Amino acid sequence: MSNGSLENWLYREDCQLNLLQRVTVMLDAAMGIEYLHHGHITPIVHCDLKPANILLDEDMVAHVGDFGISKILALSKSMAYTETLGTLGYIAPEYGSEGIVSTNGDVYSYGIMLMEVLTKRRPTDDEICNENLDLRKWITQSFPGSMMDILDDNLFPEEEQITSKSEICIASMIGLALGCTKETPESRITMKDIVKRLNKIKNTFLER
Repeated sequence: MSNGSLENWLYREDCQLNLLQRVTVMLDAAMGIEYLHHGHITPIVHCDLKPANILLDEDMVAHVGDFGISKILALSKSMAYTETLGTLGYIAPEYGSEGIVSTNGDVYSYGIMLMEVLTKRRPTDDEICNENLDLRKWITQSFPGSMMDILDDNLFPEEEQITSKSEICIASMIGLALGCTKETPESRITMKDIVKRLNKIKNTFLER
């Protein structure tokens, strides 16, 4: 894709995405994953969602790429078993420990990715891991009271004012990410819910 990956836009110094661009990219990605999960009789589980696999075209529209370890769930089965693991830090607990693959695992990975997009912290970040925390616990400590302190500095360009609308948008996105990454698979929201909520967040942000 002509604009590379979301990972490049997060970590390369010559690339910067503002808050609206990040919301839009994550909404595009969510719609792609929703299609995989709900657009067919047999759901497709990606199994390796991470910023390196979200690709941006010439119009900065996000596409989900790299289906090397994706799984097609058989009819009447909501889960499968695998010994092929995704990327450390993005893997759902039940996927890593028991090899259980389900659409809920993709939702978990998506939630971790959403946290990373807001904070510019990888789930394997040394500073976080050295405190015996994971990305979810680290964010939970600061939410909602000091959530603005953990955000990526590039989220708001210097000339852009942080408004109450921006803060509401960020709080909603962090709340969404926490809903995606609950410990048990059945307690997580679905990709359909994620798309609905992100659409609402984006529309609220754009309202004048």
